[in-house]
Amino acid sequence: MAALVLGLSSCLDDLNQTPIIEGSAETVYNSAFGCRQALGKLYVSFVIAGQEFGGGDADLSTSGSESFDLMRCYINLQEAGTDEMVYTWASGDNLLDITYLSWDASDPWVTDCYYRIYYTIALCNDFLKHTTDDAIAGFTPDEQTEVHTYRAEARFLRALAYYYALDLFGQGPFVDETTPNVDYLPEAYSSSQIFDYIESELRDNVENALLPPGTNEYGRADQAAAWALLARLYLNASVYTGVDHSTDCITYCKKIVGSGVYSLETDYAKLFNADNHLRTNEIIFPFVVDATTTVSWGSTTYLCCGAVSNDNSLQDPAAYGLTSGWGSYRVRGEFSALWGDATTSADKRCMLFTGNGDTTIDPWLNNGVGDDNTGYRSEKWTNLTDAGEVASNTQSNGVSTDFPVFRLADVYLMIAESVIRGGTGYTRTDALGFLNDLRERAYGDQSGNITDAQMNLDYIIDERARELYLECVRRTDLIRFGRFTSDQHVWQWKGGVVNGRGVNSRYNVYPIPANEIAANGNLSNPNY
Repeated sequence: MAALVLGLSSCLDDLNQTPIIEGSAETVYNSAFGCRQALGKLYVSFVIAGQEFGGGDADLSTSGSESFDLMRCYINLQEAGTDEMVYTWASGDNLLDITYLSWDASDPWVTDCYYRIYYTIALCNDFLKHTTDDAIAGFTPDEQTEVHTYRAEARFLRALAYYYALDLFGQGPFVDETTPNVDYLPEAYSSSQIFDYIESELRDNVENALLPPGTNEYGRADQAAAWALLARLYLNASVYTGVDHSTDCITYCKKIVGSGVYSLETDYAKLFNADNHLRTNEIIFPFVVDATTTVSWGSTTYLCCGAVSNDNSLQDPAAYGLTSGWGSYRVRGEFSALWGDATTSADKRCMLFTGNGDTTIDPWLNNGVGDDNTGYRSEKWTNLTDAGEVASNTQSNGVSTDFPVFRLADVYLMIAESVIRGGTGYTRTDALGFLNDLRERAYGDQSGNITDAQMNLDYIIDERARELYLECVRRTDLIRFGRFTSDQHVWQWKGGVVNGRGVNSRYNVYPIPANEIAANGNLSNPNY
């Protein structure tokens, strides 16, 4: 995607403004090549924070002391408040309220994530506004066909951004390429309205306009990406709309499986290293992160460096392809317990550093002093190539490990869960086969396989954690299973106490930022 990057800058005072472009729209969109460059900005808006190396010349102002990309915000909101991750220096990076599930409408990470999402939506709207049939009428027929594909990709990326808004906030303002740029306050859409929009947009305008599975350039969306997004939307439909769509979820998973393009990667660890761009057999759609062209201190740089201790005597960063560890986060004891004894587990997905020998997160959170000596650490994400070599200088360039947004293993898990919930299109025997395919990869043989009697929802929520940890689905999964705020499923420091407790159900969604509510009278936070 490096060749697609175009410099745009913007600071969102409201949600319907046109992004400021370095050069007029007439010069940017006057050729198919210019349109291609503009499309690149839509993709990288998920993983970079600004126009310069490492996020300098930030696209948006920030609520915190530093400007981070959308993915670092999203990782924190999806993982740091769950039973998978606990942040080390929670008070220093303003993550105490995320960790405790006690945030309010002024939280800086919630605010930054919200505006980053809508910045991407604004970019997509601007792209679609300037690439209509009339606008590209002077292009050659082949160029017009090419730009039509770009438009479908822009619609997909906008739908993905709206999905993030739906899942995190359960509501939000709606803007598209037809929205006026001035003197207009966006209408507030409910959860059901955003769901309906994403569904219709993907089914009516995107999936058939994208290239077939496996035929687009790496890092760009094809039909399978749209099917995966629809499947995930339908998997969570009961949360968003109160209506079960398990059969619809299976329908779109079946399209991916039936395409014949995808298969499980034999080595789980290679899905999360610096050569994971070679794993197109399993990775359906990634966010591309590159140490030369998309340098970021968030996204997968955060996942790689943040997991490794900043005490080199405890962990050697070079073993993970890093020049330094940040000591940002550990995993909670309840998560590591999903493998039994994590120090002896035969499951190859149990990629945890257990050298400190302690699964309990000590009460350092009370005074905000990070303690690297408590809690296991993830070793899942690395900056190493398949050959075990360092891919980039993380001290100055970040990592070169891509983030898999959708992969086949998640499709298998969605099928199994949807079958258990009563969906049709696959049988229980089919679902069990998919689950045991994952188990056989994890164990290297059939010793970890499960039986039909073991295939229930309790198994699924735990297996999703083992397979998909630190891939930004845990909060969403816990909410779907009724466990995120419940006192029936607690973890260390949930609710601000060492042994955990239930919290108010309002924390199943994040609030629209207070300054956005003040600026747009159509918006409100009923539960905050």
